Amino acid sequence: MSDEQEAPPAKRRRISQRGIATRERIVEAANQLMFVRGVNATTLDDVREASQTSKSQLYHHFADKQELVRAVVKHRGALVMEREHGRLERLKSFSGLVRWRNALVQANALQSGAYGCGLGSMAIELSDQDEQARSMLLETFAAWEKLISDGLHRMRQSGALAQDADPDKLATGLMAALQGGYLLANAAHDVTPMAVALDMALEHIKSFLTEPSKTTR
Repeated sequence: MSDEQEAPPAKRRRISQRGIATRERIVEAANQLMFVRGVNATTLDDVREASQTSKSQLYHHFADKQELVRAVVKHRGALVMEREHGRLERLKSFSGLVRWRNALVQANALQSGAYGCGLGSMAIELSDQDEQARSMLLETFAAWEKLISDGLHRMRQSGALAQDADPDKLATGLMAALQGGYLLANAAHDVTPMAVALDMALEHIKSFLTEPSKTTR
């Protein structure tokens, strides 16, 4: 890496509040464009136009597209985890899982299933292109899955879920159904496959419930 490429990080640590706002505007514009168009189809010129920034402003904050993409991965991951913490951090019942499922399906239905999961779509594009981005995405998926697993552990501890249930494996299966559902809904531009995939995963979890009366929060 050249001296010219190494210099920007030190400068970015001293940027003003106005500079911070500009950087955030660039990242948000890139996030929106990459969500709709995809990472590879979004150019830096597209981002400059959408964020109303100059080339010098963009390169002051990001040395290249790869660095911007990694910032978008971090930004998008933070948004998803903020949302999922709100829905899952107090999960302790099957009906809570159903409400979580309904919220995700209803939100995706607003786009007729198009675009898929913001994290999943980036993983498809970046996993073989950028090891650092892949690792960041993996960590976010793991944190998301753990929120589900923690809720299932609480259900088992309370007696709502059978003791022979494996919360970690059930969480992995549910996450796989969610991401697969997003992909199929995106291909069909119809949210139905996502709903079916989640419902089948939830039916499997339901088979481990101890009493129907314990499905309510």
